Amino acid sequence: MLATDLELLIDAARAAGKIAMTYTGPQTRRWDKPDGTGPVTEADLAVNDLLHDRLRTARPDYGWLSEESEDNDDRLSRERVFIVDPIDGTRSFAEGSSTWAHAIAVAERGIVTAGVIYLPMRDLMYVAATGQGATVNGKPLEPSRTRDLNTAAILANRPSMLAANWRGGAVPKFTRAYRPSLAYRMATVAEGRFDGMITLHPCWEWDVAAGDLILREAGALCTDKTGAPPLFNNAHPTINGLVAGGQDMHGLLCAALRPS
Repeated sequence: MLATDLELLIDAARAAGKIAMTYTGPQTRRWDKPDGTGPVTEADLAVNDLLHDRLRTARPDYGWLSEESEDNDDRLSRERVFIVDPIDGTRSFAEGSSTWAHAIAVAERGIVTAGVIYLPMRDLMYVAATGQGATVNGKPLEPSRTRDLNTAAILANRPSMLAANWRGGAVPKFTRAYRPSLAYRMATVAEGRFDGMITLHPCWEWDVAAGDLILREAGALCTDKTGAPPLFNNAHPTINGLVAGGQDMHGLLCAALRPS
């Protein structure tokens, strides 16, 4: 019997975790990408190779978009596409932290239909498929129901807190927190550990595709910074920022942000 896409992603993520953990943080070879988009390690490439071989062998008709693969236009003609970040949080991985993740998704005609965010060092497996809800290690996810932005705990990077990003220059008094992996940030909002999250700069699709579905299937809202639902497998694979949270918190964040 053909495995479902979600089963395929879960098995691939576990295999990726075994590969990644054979490398040892600071001792792993690391270098900067020539296009200035950040660091990469030998572990990123090893995981990318494993995922490409395993996923494309199982679904040869699916397209492929990965942070660590050279992009081409072939994926744009495919009805379904794998969207992969072999290691989200490479800097944390290279420093020996445990807050890095494998983020793997399938998008069909621009909409994510299966997604996995797996943190091997923390043994956390966040998964979702369309219409099946979202879970972490088998436990259903439920976002926060907080309705007061000023008392909320929001994941945001420092540039997002500049007064110029908020209506009237009034920065809300919420408690700001941060996690280096964008995929993990999205998962913790779906889990209700944080009330919401924002990132206002363009996001690579591979960072947010899996988290988009996990948030939605948990009952949260996830949009770009203008409030529009994100679409994936774009010719230039980016999303125009990200705002996520429970039904009320998402609306409060969007209302407080200066219109783009």
